[in-house]
Amino acid sequence: MWAVSTLTMLVLAGILPDFRLRSADGSSATDIAVTAALGAGAFGLLSALVWPLLVRLLLLVPALVLGLLVFFLNGALLWVALWVNPVERGSAAPQTAVVVAAVMSAVASATGAALAVRDDDAYRRRLYRLAHRRRRTGPPCPSTPGTLFLQLDGVGHDVLLDAVGKGLMPTVARWLGRDDGTGAGRSADGGDGKHGSGRGPGGNASGAVRGRGATHRLTCWRTDWSSQTGASQLGILHGSNFDVPAFRWYEKARREVMVCNRPTSAAELQARAIERTGHAGLLAGDGASRGNLFSGGAEEQALVLSIATRRRGPLNRSRAGYFAYFSDPANAVRTALSFVAEAGREIGQSTRARFTKQRPRVSRGGLYPFVRAFATVVERDVVVAAVMGDLLAGRTAVYADLVAYDEVAHHSGPASRDAEKVLQRLDRALALIEKVAEHAPRPYRIVVLSDHGQSPGETFRSRYGLTLGDLVRAGCGLPVPRRARRTRSGAEARAAVRAALHRPVEEGAEQYRPTRGSEPVVLASGNLGLISFPDVPHRMTKEEIDARHPALLPTLANHPGIGFLLVRSERHGGVVLGAHGVEIPLAELDDDPGPLAPFGPGAADVVRRTHTFPHTADIMVNSAYDPADGEVLAFEEQIGSHGGLGGAQSRAFLLSPLALSPPVAEDAELVGAEQVHQVLRRWLDESGATRAPEEPRRERAA
Repeated sequence: MWAVSTLTMLVLAGILPDFRLRSADGSSATDIAVTAALGAGAFGLLSALVWPLLVRLLLLVPALVLGLLVFFLNGALLWVALWVNPVERGSAAPQTAVVVAAVMSAVASATGAALAVRDDDAYRRRLYRLAHRRRRTGPPCPSTPGTLFLQLDGVGHDVLLDAVGKGLMPTVARWLGRDDGTGAGRSADGGDGKHGSGRGPGGNASGAVRGRGATHRLTCWRTDWSSQTGASQLGILHGSNFDVPAFRWYEKARREVMVCNRPTSAAELQARAIERTGHAGLLAGDGASRGNLFSGGAEEQALVLSIATRRRGPLNRSRAGYFAYFSDPANAVRTALSFVAEAGREIGQSTRARFTKQRPRVSRGGLYPFVRAFATVVERDVVVAAVMGDLLAGRTAVYADLVAYDEVAHHSGPASRDAEKVLQRLDRALALIEKVAEHAPRPYRIVVLSDHGQSPGETFRSRYGLTLGDLVRAGCGLPVPRRARRTRSGAEARAAVRAALHRPVEEGAEQYRPTRGSEPVVLASGNLGLISFPDVPHRMTKEEIDARHPALLPTLANHPGIGFLLVRSERHGGVVLGAHGVEIPLAELDDDPGPLAPFGPGAADVVRRTHTFPHTADIMVNSAYDPADGEVLAFEEQIGSHGGLGGAQSRAFLLSPLALSPPVAEDAELVGAEQVHQVLRRWLDESGATRAPEEPRRERAA
């Protein structure tokens, strides 16, 4: 390592005009070589000893700012290394010192990896340096298996099967015993992976998939009506997602819009779930939560949104993942360079899409290239490093979320080439984690799952030239702007960026507060819309809405971009409305699904469940759905969307080791995030996981 660093410094001194290793009046070759050797050695020692202390001191600096400071701090360390050289003090211009330090760190990282690749002990030592928490003291690690739950955000069941068939995810293919190139991409029932009924071979409702030599089984599970991370992850980690009707909704009693990826809202939702269930969550005890919206009751939390507003200890725990990663300057340099490359890649891809007039298409300008780069590079690298640290520390249960695919698919499309590239990189992350698990002090069972899928389709605004809010205003007899305004995207990665920048409150949140008491609040969650009248303290009935705005419900129900409406009824309790005056009570949906028919089995059940929520909107609106091509119409600016009913967004996956019991019986179907929570808890019990006392505790945002 020292020799390679010395050679690198000599090469850079010969290339860069503002970097020298000789005195002004000249030096012998021996003096130059000794200067380079001592300078490289001093730089290596300073990087190993001083760098972690600097990063710890800068722990409260926003993560993205810390990423930029990496280069300047590295350059400063190089300056010091040259200055303390007892033989010959070299010199470097400030900007040159930054470049030299970055190159030397990158070369050192590559050299270390190359030297350790055939040495298990060296490889393990290198991985330990990525761990953000090590168990230096305490009881020995138990021999019972640990469990890693790795969430691939937004990757649907059919998308995963398709990626395996195309050879994009060889690690997953190997786990499923389908890496021999023979029909790897075909579904369990011999089809093309688009299971309309959700049933697997021989009528297996769970849709479990595996081949010869498999180590894992693939099971499809169906989400709730609110097919988005907030509802799914709350149910998976805390066992209850009751009263989460959408990604964002208006609560009349609080006169506030709840947004699942806003830290204050996430903290409140977590507290409500803990109060309902009476236990802290799936990870209570010796658990770790990484990159999630909610903690799951874990002792160790990093990059968890529900604690991102804390000012003291929990905040530091939340941001500890950044320290663990950036404490290695080579990691920081590599991630920073990858960040720039990913932002450039997005700019090139969006430019190509615009010039080729690709349809459907949404705007991908502004800060989006940097948001995408953060989700696909920075957050992925930091979360994976934190997970590796947890495995090497022997934690009993770990749950981590990788949001890269979800962010890209929103703007490029679920089946786009851009999204497929992300799936390839996620598979490489799985392979790395699998390798690390082999070096862990206890055996690990790796469970991979998703929280929802994504459904393609153009936006409601693009097809009809108006937003859902415009349509509502027209039905209420209010003036409609001549030009439809864009609806903010609710992708989870944006919240992670805001938290990293110490701006945890959602920007533009004030736009959701009603300016006039009688005007409706219209919110979008993918292809699910919510309409509330803030001046009425209770959930309005169909009769009350018709009395106030006679044209509103017919305008919405008869619009070709609307699939169905859910409203409360004084006569029937709740009714589903469709075009041409169709009105079906909830109790009769099983016999006559009416406008719910295209949405497939289970649609009536999730609609009835949502109707029981205290904070269900006055009018729930689901966009139209075309079963022929699986497309929906998003009320947000997304060409890959989720949040409502229709298509692949409701079909998530669960990839589990065969050593664990089957998720459900052969003739049963896995439905809802709360059922997934029960399955994961059962698997932890099967693994002999020890649990802390299940005492409810309320964690509200400060």
